[in-house]
Amino acid sequence: MAQTDNKKFFENLTGAGKAIAVLTSGGDAQGMNAAVRAVVRMGIYVGAKVYFVHEGYQGMVDGGDNIKEATWESVSSMLQMGGTVIGSARCKDFRSHEGRLKAAHNLVQRGITNLCVIGGDGSLTGANLFREEWSGLLAELVQQGLIDEEAAQKYSALHIVGMVGSIDNDFCGTDMTIGTDSALHRIIEVVDAIMTTAQSHQRTFVLEVMGRHCGYLALVSALACGADWVLIPEMPPEDGWEEKMCQKLSATRSRGSRLNIIIVAEGAIDRHGKAITSSIVKDLVVQRLGFDTRVTILGHVQRGGTPSAFDRILASRMGVEAVLALLETTANTAACVVSLCGNQSVRLPLMECVQMTQQVQKAMDEKRFEEAVQLRGRSFENNLKTYKLLAHRKPESELPQSNFNVAVLNVGAPAAGMNAAVRSAVRVGISEGHKMFAVSDGFEGFYKGQIKEIKWADVGGWTGQGGSLLGTKRMLPAKHIDKIAEQMRKYNINALLVIGGFEAFLGIMELLAARGTYEELCVPMVMVPATVSNNVPGSDLSIGADTALNAITDTCDRIKQSASGTKHRVFIIETMGGYCGYLASVGGLAAGADAAYIFEEPFDIRDLQSNVEHLTEKMKTSIQRGLVLRNENSNENYTTDFIYQLYSEEGKGVFDCRKNVLGHMQQGGAPSPFDRNFGTKIAAKAMQWITKKLNESYRKGRVFANTEDSACLLGMRRRAMVFQPVVQLKDETDFVHRIPKEQWWLKLRPLMKILAKYKTSYDVSDSGQLEHVVLNRPKESEAMAAI
Repeated sequence: MAQTDNKKFFENLTGAGKAIAVLTSGGDAQGMNAAVRAVVRMGIYVGAKVYFVHEGYQGMVDGGDNIKEATWESVSSMLQMGGTVIGSARCKDFRSHEGRLKAAHNLVQRGITNLCVIGGDGSLTGANLFREEWSGLLAELVQQGLIDEEAAQKYSALHIVGMVGSIDNDFCGTDMTIGTDSALHRIIEVVDAIMTTAQSHQRTFVLEVMGRHCGYLALVSALACGADWVLIPEMPPEDGWEEKMCQKLSATRSRGSRLNIIIVAEGAIDRHGKAITSSIVKDLVVQRLGFDTRVTILGHVQRGGTPSAFDRILASRMGVEAVLALLETTANTAACVVSLCGNQSVRLPLMECVQMTQQVQKAMDEKRFEEAVQLRGRSFENNLKTYKLLAHRKPESELPQSNFNVAVLNVGAPAAGMNAAVRSAVRVGISEGHKMFAVSDGFEGFYKGQIKEIKWADVGGWTGQGGSLLGTKRMLPAKHIDKIAEQMRKYNINALLVIGGFEAFLGIMELLAARGTYEELCVPMVMVPATVSNNVPGSDLSIGADTALNAITDTCDRIKQSASGTKHRVFIIETMGGYCGYLASVGGLAAGADAAYIFEEPFDIRDLQSNVEHLTEKMKTSIQRGLVLRNENSNENYTTDFIYQLYSEEGKGVFDCRKNVLGHMQQGGAPSPFDRNFGTKIAAKAMQWITKKLNESYRKGRVFANTEDSACLLGMRRRAMVFQPVVQLKDETDFVHRIPKEQWWLKLRPLMKILAKYKTSYDVSDSGQLEHVVLNRPKESEAMAAI
């Protein structure tokens, strides 16, 4: 990678002579091991010494074997493990001055002045206090004769970087904390399983999830499974909620549903601060409605199990960012926390985040609930708005009457999460007063007239279903544009919502081009990206890509495990994606791959040879397994078979080889919590845009929209959801290979190489400069709230 003037590379930053200690503290969370692995490997890579502190702060106070130097091999095979392999403990000793003095002594003895702390707000507050007291503690140690003046001078400043590991997602300043996504996976697995038995017996289930002070898990799982009712501490229900809830459950049953799901956060309260427990809710339903009701308390299941692909990638990115932050600190740098905002790593002052987190609790204690929701951040606020919009149907009399007809269709290959998006679009559309129409089988069904009205109840239970229930085809509209215009006229379609992949993008462009000929096509159109390949221009992420990544990661875990106890083995795995290397690259980062071959980064026989040599070297250590991913269209000559045969031949006597083509399993399965949530929120936002555009373009009794900005793609760009006219995305697109010309995830590839022990350049120009925690952005209109 050539160095250019506007880029900053981390080679200039050296860790030589520095010692970094990494510890996990407080409650464990899936993904902590991935963060520890990233810190250790990045630290060693830049020339620093890295130490494990076992058992959190307790190990720091006790010293001895609890503080051990880490090696590259000591973190291999821990990426896929849940919990924290270096142990975590809640430590009373560290809260005392005496305990912190011992901890300081233990660190100075090993020359450690850089701490990477992975934990919740309590752990991070403790670390900051330790930093503030550091010079005083060293002075005491000098006074007691435990260290000399020279050591006190040499180690005079303690640098701290935090990463938030907490399944509750209760830390302000970050969109997602390490472990939250995996906890949602556990909850959704349980809810999906419970739904089948509940349906069989026409039962109501009350599920209690974790979250003593934060309702994030309850809220997002309610959104992701379409629960009938949710109770969270930040927004207690209004007085009289018991009656309203029972009416809602009763109405759901009367519309033909055979089950009810109620989700309760363990810290749920009413407006007067009185606890609402799962058993109270159960008794209420039984007494008032007589429904057969069961309670399931998920408990520590939510903390357990393998980390999801999202948590592994998040933790790996955060771990590398944490080391970079430590390398850049000076004596005056405030303790920071590395965090995620939208799709971007950021650094925030640790104590600003902690204070904001404490303000949330204060607002809840003082019954300022609206403020508590705002303080939780935009992600939480918008989850709550979207849930209210979708879960509670207004009576017909209260709905605005728009007299607009809106059609929804799926185009391209199926992607998990499409159904959640359709459900969301239909319900938001109905809430806005529109008549919603479902088009079966994409543009093919459109020209054939497979169009019918779709009602609120028709999309019940759709969120958790994979594939496309509407049916989807790859066919483009150009050949049958006249018939499509005819159907638009016949059904008086005033707006189009197209959910799909690259074909959907091309389809909207073809409809746009035909506007001059067919006036029926002069209506607002919006596309929501949904494809496992994640190759749509104008969006960093597509619905379905997260589910596919999890399928790849799970399979790679199993494949690697199949070699445990055998001789040295390398696996060559082929992923989907067309010409887009997203799944191979990001899947490789999540699975701990040694290499990932993709079209966007051309490779030749010399690269293949050096990869084989690299693996041969690794296999001479204690590492027994290698993993190589190849995107299906990465190179027409260096096929999966060719690479398999090359590795088999060149690795003879050192390792043997196996190959695996993952195929359509990447497209199947139930959508992940992320895809359900993302699909739900992005489609709701798209429908609200349609309403706005319909009102703007309604003139003289009809809708007429033919400006560029009336045909848009809604995509996630870095930190925000953005509507972009498809015409403007033409220049950003490589139409031959069906990929965007610039792809953000290419910046993650060096991370995978660094963590696999390759020497490489890593562009850190995007790496966080210290920012400040910003409370609510300038108020957007309610309807257009960001995701």
